[in-house]
Amino acid sequence: MYAIVQTGGKQYKVSEGDTLYIEKLEAEAGTEVNFDQVLLVSKDGNVVVGSPVVAGASVTATVLKNGKAKKIIVFKYKSKKNYRKKAGHRQPYTQVQIAKINA
Repeated sequence: MYAIVQTGGKQYKVSEGDTLYIEKLEAEAGTEVNFDQVLLVSKDGNVVVGSPVVAGASVTATVLKNGKAKKIIVFKYKSKKNYRKKAGHRQPYTQVQIAKINA
């Protein structure tokens, strides 16, 4: 059984027991979150596609931790103009473990 869930402007294919990194949620570690934007559910070979979401379907997950990804360097440069700009960025994330798919 799997489902396709939309959160943080992205779509994820999830199954029970999966651990994934998603865009940061305002939830502390150890709490449960509920995703109600379920776009597709597949169970025993039967596929149910929503338009746009599957009615009555949801996915329950447990927040494992909040953190930041590795730093990336953003470097802008224009040749012959002595223009250089250097900045860093660390994207925040939330690590969740899928507990149950309710369909």
